[in-house]
Amino acid sequence: MPVYAYRGVNRAGATITGERAAASKNELQALLRRENITVSKMSEKGREFALPTFGGGVGTKELAIFTRQFSVMIDAGLPLVQCLEILAGQQENKTFEKILTGVRSAVEGGSTLSAAMRQYGKVFDPLYVNMVEAGETGGILDTILQRLSTYIEKNVKLKRAVTSALIYPVAVLFIAFSVIILLLWKVVPIFATLFAGLGVELPLPTRIVIGLSNFIGSIYGLIIVFAIAAAIVFMNYSYKTPGGKYFLDSVLLRLPLIGILLRKIGVARFTRTLGTLISSGVPILEGLDITARTSGNAVIEQAIQKTRKAVEAGRTLVDPLKETEVFPSMVTQMIGVGEQTGAMDAMLQKIADFYEDEVDAAVKDLLTALEPLMIVFLGGVVGGVVISMYMPLFSMIAKLSG
Repeated sequence: MPVYAYRGVNRAGATITGERAAASKNELQALLRRENITVSKMSEKGREFALPTFGGGVGTKELAIFTRQFSVMIDAGLPLVQCLEILAGQQENKTFEKILTGVRSAVEGGSTLSAAMRQYGKVFDPLYVNMVEAGETGGILDTILQRLSTYIEKNVKLKRAVTSALIYPVAVLFIAFSVIILLLWKVVPIFATLFAGLGVELPLPTRIVIGLSNFIGSIYGLIIVFAIAAAIVFMNYSYKTPGGKYFLDSVLLRLPLIGILLRKIGVARFTRTLGTLISSGVPILEGLDITARTSGNAVIEQAIQKTRKAVEAGRTLVDPLKETEVFPSMVTQMIGVGEQTGAMDAMLQKIADFYEDEVDAAVKDLLTALEPLMIVFLGGVVGGVVISMYMPLFSMIAKLSG
């Protein structure tokens, strides 16, 4: 009979680990369920090093659809376990199906829905779990799930706007860089050999382009390529450290066009997240902590954490937000009005709606401004290289005709 190593939590929330012999994983899981232990990990001894599975992550759009369907089923009065079983069976994503099956098993074994979801932190983040916990405590799980689905859908829309703003300029710059390198590496040397054979005098633009071509084809060109690759790796590594992430995020926020857009995105995400948490019954301090950790920007995260400490010390929300100098004055003024009138959640949602519309308008304006600039840049650089190569031919033809 095989022996399984397992880890789980009991009803008191304590972590339980151990080893036990059983005919199968299902039999051991049923046995532990009778002992009020919710299993989070189980592996057969001697087979712990299973082959890894690649891909199959759970996307934000899939989570939004699941949450919307889940809220409708709960609102219709279906039992929680049956809802999870139906939704797991409908999933085309096998990873998500396994996760929902695990959540269903944990709930069936006596765990709360929030505790079962907390075991899968990569799919259900702290915001999601805390809102579900608030819904369970207040008996308004269907309402909370509706708010969650709306929040996730708006977050997906916001990410799509950011992606559309970044893809176009990055793609154009990559194409321009690739075309220029190809011209300098393969095409220009052919013309250089031709000019050397003819013995014509080369104008300055042609000499500059041929010099760049020789540089690209030499060992120094490879050094530049490796240096760029090393810089990208270094920036990627630095962004994973707290100090590096804060420095790069602060630089991005100071950029002329991108910085304004990123600041609006940060304000929209902050107000939407905090407003959703407060309206769901999550305490303000816990809501600020979750909002900071899910902000996506180290500068905004630090500002929210400073605000949280000030609120914990007994201050109002609006004054510490002003002192951070991260959020626009209109945002802090509207939050102050929300504090005074007791309608903080509604005011935060209105701010989020306003700034999400601002992000859409900023993305359209950015794309409208970048499109002609990119076309001029691409045509100017590529056209300049081509013209500089034909200039000696034009002068030679003029001499022959004369």
